[in-house]
Amino acid sequence: MNNKTAHPIPPAPPLLNSQQLFRQGREVRIEHQGEIYRLQLTRNGKLILIK
Repeated sequence: MNNKTAHPIPPAPPLLNSQQLFRQGREVRIEHQGEIYRLQLTRNGKLILIK
């Protein structure tokens, strides 16, 4: 018999598909704690987050 306490596995964080995020253009805006951030998709397919 094992006396160790079982630790629950935390749920996986949400997964967002970038194709869905950028379906209307190459930039999305994100509001976080009253600030607006811009998430941009570059020509090379990289992501840039700008405050």
